[in-house]
Amino acid sequence: MDSRTQRTPVGAPGHRPAGDRPALVPLRHRGTASAAVLVLHGGQADSTAPSRPWHVAALRMRPVTRAVAAAVPDGEVFLGRVRYRHRGWNGSRADPVQDTWQALAELTRLVGEVPVILVGHSMGGRAALRAADAPQVRGVVALAPWCPEDEPVAQLRDRKVIVLHGDRDRVTDPQASVSLVRRARDAGSHAGVLLVKAGDHAMIRRYGTWHRSTGAAVAELLAPGGGAGPADGLLATALAAPGAGVL
Repeated sequence: MDSRTQRTPVGAPGHRPAGDRPALVPLRHRGTASAAVLVLHGGQADSTAPSRPWHVAALRMRPVTRAVAAAVPDGEVFLGRVRYRHRGWNGSRADPVQDTWQALAELTRLVGEVPVILVGHSMGGRAALRAADAPQVRGVVALAPWCPEDEPVAQLRDRKVIVLHGDRDRVTDPQASVSLVRRARDAGSHAGVLLVKAGDHAMIRRYGTWHRSTGAAVAELLAPGGGAGPADGLLATALAAPGAGVL
């Protein structure tokens, strides 16, 4: 990812052209919902090519999604993914943010106002963090997110944020995640970062740790009490670290 991309204003629902396919793809929906988890895959810095479910970035999130489903077996927790129109972020357009806003609007029409956790990888992690000021978003789990140094954090105020980043990532910078979390905390976010020792960007090395930790993070953020989590949980561990904890 190119960290030189210009800062983009936070999006708002309704910016997608009329006639586009739905942005929300239900993966588990049994009629009613008490909460929801939306998954956002990665992409590219710049590309207006169509995003397809068979692209590698989308496929990589399938086992992560299964891990989340296993960690949150409650049938009343809606599980879905955000369908992107384009593969890229595309500068000031911030296309995946617009797609996420649209998916959230569609989710509300489908199941009503329920608390939502956004789970995003790489570009999807950036989009999840950027869209966190949607009123129904309770928290974000960002996996190896793309965090330009001028990325806004005001929208993370009063949100729970857990960032997992491989310390051997050569695509997105783990120290940029540490910096973003530090700024988010200053802005009033309950944010923490945990580095996956020997973890890479694709979440292949130590994949079991990535999958289990993502599922556990989502379960904690959905727990009663607003995601405070147990004293020895991932969120508490991340919040206790002055910089970054280690998995």
